[in-house]
Amino acid sequence: MSLADHRPRQDGPTRGRPRSEAVERSITEGVLKLLEDGVPLAELSIERIARTAGVGKAAIYRRWSGKEELFVDIVRAAEPPDPELPGTSVRDDVVALLEQTRQRGLMTRSSVLLHNVIAQMKSSPKIWDAYHANVIEPRRRKQYAILRRGQESGELRTDIDIDVMNDMVFGPMLVRAVMRPDADLPEGLAEQIADVALTGLRPVSTSTT
Repeated sequence: MSLADHRPRQDGPTRGRPRSEAVERSITEGVLKLLEDGVPLAELSIERIARTAGVGKAAIYRRWSGKEELFVDIVRAAEPPDPELPGTSVRDDVVALLEQTRQRGLMTRSSVLLHNVIAQMKSSPKIWDAYHANVIEPRRRKQYAILRRGQESGELRTDIDIDVMNDMVFGPMLVRAVMRPDADLPEGLAEQIADVALTGLRPVSTSTT
C-alpha cells in the first residue's frame, strides 16, 4: 500500500467549491507524484510543486502558509483519521486512541513511501516542528483530557502525575508501533494494553470490613 492510496478524499457532494477542490486535489497529487518519483522533501519547493500541479504559486499560498504546512496536511491525510471517542468510559476512549496508533503503525510499515516521508520529516526541523504542533500535540492534549476526566469521575487515581499516567497508558503502543518496527501489532492489542495499564491506575479501595 502506498501513500498515494490514501490521497485526501472529499466527502459528500462537491457543489459549492468544485473549482477550489479541483485545484487542491491537483496540488496534493502533484506533491505525491514528486514524492513517488523519489524527490526528497528538501528539494520540494513551492515553485516545483506548482509547476507539477499545473497551478500558480498563489493557489498554494492561499491554502497553506508554506510547504511545511502542506506536507503535514498530506501526511496527516495518509494516516488513519482521528477516531470518534465513544465517551462511555475512560477504557473505551483509551482503546479507541490506542487502536488508532496501532493502525498508524501498520500503515507506516506497509507503505514504503509514507515511512520514507516521515523519516525525512524528522530530519527537517521546520517540517517536524509543524507536524508536532499540528498533529502530535493535539493528540497528546486529547489523551490528557481523557485521563483527567477519568480522575474527575473516580475511574482513575488522582495521586499519579498526569504525565506519568499518560506515558504508562499510551507509551507501550507507541514503542511497539513506532520505535520497534519488528514488533507484532495484532488485533486486540489495544484492549490488552488498556486493560493492563488501567488496572494499576484504578483507585485503591479504602473500605474496611
